[in-house]
Amino acid sequence: MAAGFFGPIKPIAVAQQEAGHSLRASLSWPHLVALGVGAIVGTGIYTLTGVGAERAGPAVILAFAIAGAVCACAALAYAELATMIPTAGSAYTYTYSVLGETLAWIVGWSLILEYSLACSTVAVGWSGYLVGWIQSAGIHLPAALLSGPHAGGIVNLPAVIVALAVAGMLMAGTRESATLNIILVIIKLAALSIFVAFAAPAFDANNLQPFMPYGFASHVEGGATKGVMAAAAIVFFAFYGFDAVATSAEEAKNPSRDLKIGIIGSMAICTLIYMLVAISAIGAMHYTTLGNSPEPLALVLRTLGHPVASHLVALAALIALPSVILVMMYGQSRVFFVMSRDGLLPRSLSKVSKRTGTPVLVTGITGLFVAAVAGFFRLDEIAELANAGTLVAFIAVGVCLMVLRKKAPDLPRVFRCPAPYLVGSLAVLGCLYLLFSLPGMTLVRFLGWNILGILVYLAYGRARSMARHNQPVVGI
Repeated sequence: MAAGFFGPIKPIAVAQQEAGHSLRASLSWPHLVALGVGAIVGTGIYTLTGVGAERAGPAVILAFAIAGAVCACAALAYAELATMIPTAGSAYTYTYSVLGETLAWIVGWSLILEYSLACSTVAVGWSGYLVGWIQSAGIHLPAALLSGPHAGGIVNLPAVIVALAVAGMLMAGTRESATLNIILVIIKLAALSIFVAFAAPAFDANNLQPFMPYGFASHVEGGATKGVMAAAAIVFFAFYGFDAVATSAEEAKNPSRDLKIGIIGSMAICTLIYMLVAISAIGAMHYTTLGNSPEPLALVLRTLGHPVASHLVALAALIALPSVILVMMYGQSRVFFVMSRDGLLPRSLSKVSKRTGTPVLVTGITGLFVAAVAGFFRLDEIAELANAGTLVAFIAVGVCLMVLRKKAPDLPRVFRCPAPYLVGSLAVLGCLYLLFSLPGMTLVRFLGWNILGILVYLAYGRARSMARHNQPVVGI
């Protein structure tokens, strides 16, 4: 293995050799597009439209555009790297092959945070929809089993159940899970289409005034973080997910074609959907009302006198939101898998089931961790912390794109990112701006998570690294 300033570097040729040696290639580009859309279209657009409106007013539309533009730059970088290094692990693997092991560990540790907390966030959001749906039918469950200790309960049992159920589904096999995901994606897109069809005709330009009541930059106002960039730093959660497609690289039947279609296609579809939904919601209802609702889209439809459509949208969210948990949990289990295969985590985690071709043990551990977080922690805090982990991973991918273009300009590239230094710089700077637009306490918690990660690396991973011992990592 080559050595760099940040520890051993896994040569790209070695990373490429790992592809196909452990995980079963069972996914084609429709599965990958659906995986991306399944991860991106979820709790974010169903709930964060209201949160964003509370922070930015009608300019939440602009916040969605900014977050989407930053993610688009990161998506282009991902597409080039994913087709060059079609190996599971996403940003962790790219960083290992370009910048070195130490930075790769930090990125991998951040990805673990991203995926697990994103799963937990969606599980809690799903629980809220379920409880609301059941209560509308006149059924009231024990409050102690519907929220964690922070809200006076014991455990959010519905969130725990859905997290464990999705983990079980993933353990049954990747292709089966991906096929079900396509069905759930169709349900979600149909629900959002219904919303736009009913809300768009009620557009009132007066609801867009004042357009930017809290200004552009993120700042604290009345004890709360406000501004367009503060909203962008939160609604950013609604966009990421395409990186989960990159983690499926080893399981793509034709990585050179399928990965770029999956990553770029899912981003393009979701950006269009988000802009239509945001404009329809803000145009139909004043932001001060929208910002106070945990279910803004259903609220808009009820207010406009469409109760049946409102129930359908809420029901679709209830049925389809588990697809987001599925894709994010899939992504985390694959990051765990590759870090284990590299020796940085216990090697037993990278064992693959002969029957299903999936890493059953690590998927089960992931499911238990996600269920625990969803059952006992607050929704808003875990969502913001998930964003911090994602932004660090995106920054690393932007840097890797530019460094690799400089160090190895002649390497074959199935997909070449246009204007790589401009796109890479915009991805890095945009993600840095969004990162520092998050609340201060979120950044403190994120720093604490990474300090813990570095201690784990120094105590366990560094000494057992396959790269440091020049041992092969294929054929597990």
